[in-house]
Amino acid sequence: MYLGVDVSPKELAQRAESLVRHSSNRYLTTVRIAFRAKQRRFDDFDGLLEDSMVKPVQRAIIELSDEQDQPDLLPG
Repeated sequence: MYLGVDVSPKELAQRAESLVRHSSNRYLTTVRIAFRAKQRRFDDFDGLLEDSMVKPVQRAIIELSDEQDQPDLLPG
């Protein structure tokens, strides 16, 4: 995952486009990104995440695109 590295705006846009392109429902994908960002925001407030330089929405897009592109990284 890229969470410790700065991601360029162009790469972030490409990841977001990829998420939307591969989804069957654009609205649900947007809701998933927003929900994940909200979770990460509260994790930042609780001090659970060390890397608070990346905004929660950016982190959510990166995480969800990594999960989409590399499903073998998921536990279970």
